[in-house]
Amino acid sequence: MLIHQDLSKAANLSFWELQTYFDAVDFVVVGSGIVGLNAALYLKQHAPTSKVMVIERGILPYGASTKNAGFACFGSASEIISDIALFGEELAIETINMRLTGLQYLRNLLGDDAIQFEACGGYELFFSDEDFQKYHEQLKYLNMLYDNCFKLKNSWSSASSSIEKFGFEKVKGMLLNDAEGSIDTGMMMKSLHKKCIHEGVIVLNNILLKSFQNNGHNIELQVNDGFTFTCKKLLLASNGFTKEIIPNINVTPARAQVLVTKPIEQLKIKGTFHFDEGYYYFRNVGNRVLFGGGRNLDFVGETTTSFQLNQGIQDSLIKYLQEVILPHQCFEIEHQWTGIMGMGENKKPIIQNIGNNISCAVKMGGMGVAIGSIAGVEAAKLIL
Repeated sequence: MLIHQDLSKAANLSFWELQTYFDAVDFVVVGSGIVGLNAALYLKQHAPTSKVMVIERGILPYGASTKNAGFACFGSASEIISDIALFGEELAIETINMRLTGLQYLRNLLGDDAIQFEACGGYELFFSDEDFQKYHEQLKYLNMLYDNCFKLKNSWSSASSSIEKFGFEKVKGMLLNDAEGSIDTGMMMKSLHKKCIHEGVIVLNNILLKSFQNNGHNIELQVNDGFTFTCKKLLLASNGFTKEIIPNINVTPARAQVLVTKPIEQLKIKGTFHFDEGYYYFRNVGNRVLFGGGRNLDFVGETTTSFQLNQGIQDSLIKYLQEVILPHQCFEIEHQWTGIMGMGENKKPIIQNIGNNISCAVKMGGMGVAIGSIAGVEAAKLIL
């Protein structure tokens, strides 16, 4: 007599749990970040009778969606000029357009109040007259580009007159992109999660996808404790962790270091700020300063999925706070953390089919807030 091995016993699942959650699943989305939840929401809205499940390895989105700095940005002047030089104008414009489209889609989907969007502008700091002049000379080109390609008129301007207002030292010049802004990352993800649940999407946490097998008529997923279940279609939104599932995909993990200060009385800083081609970024969160970046100090060390703090980079952030951002002011660091991004040979996301009934939306290039919504939607369209 053949006895069926019940793999659900390893996970101690009841009959009710198996029937309610894991039976007859149509779509599984891997990753409950901004990409994954947008994909799942789109799938449920356009296939309302289907069972859509999101599985997430962490108690919250594991990579960067709730760990980022909350910038509603699409590239500083030096970053954009550098990207055009490296990847060509056509690809750079296509990527920027996806970021702009993604931000507008996110704002329309959730509403500005729900994500606490603030159109505070995006400033870029320069520490030498030569560097400032180099990019100041590109303002005419950038404004022409943004007007022709994105219908944004006169977005870019000089903002050097505001250096003293913000209290910065060692800054020789500033540029402003007034089309950028900030959001509350936690509120964004909470609102997106709430919307998914309301539409009937199943979101399960602490489930790590270890492998999958496409059997032609369905896809078998192996997750925690040897438990397996099947679905009809699979969408990977695992960004910097995708190589753990698909080793040959061109996505490299990139760790980001972040810190936030305790409240600072009479804080002068208001807005979002970048320097060094976007590798450093800071903003006010109320009367605190949130500061992140420095990955370019240790590219090799930061190419990792470990969440460990890099003390050298954290020390660099603190030094910039002391000498540039908050000079002659007392401040204390309240919290430090890291997030994991997904990078590749260029900054355009990978949104494609990777097998029969399997698609992916990964490699957000450090711009997940901007590009993540539309990336999830486009991957969902593919798999539908």
